[in-house]
Amino acid sequence: MDDIRKQVGNRIKELRTNIGISQEQLGFKADLDRTYINSVEAGRRNISVVALEKIIRALETDFAEFFKNQN
Repeated sequence: MDDIRKQVGNRIKELRTNIGISQEQLGFKADLDRTYINSVEAGRRNISVVALEKIIRALETDFAEFFKNQN
């Protein structure tokens, strides 16, 4: 279970840094707290599908692209 949380967190961080925004900016765009974003990116927190959808939209991508090439 920890592995999937880390994979999702790493993917969020990768996409966030690719578009050059901070955790705080992502949190604002996704209507989530920066500390929540930090915990998800670090793999310390389970993420709901609703929160993941907010983050994916804030990252200006979609579920297919988010999970593309993920093992």
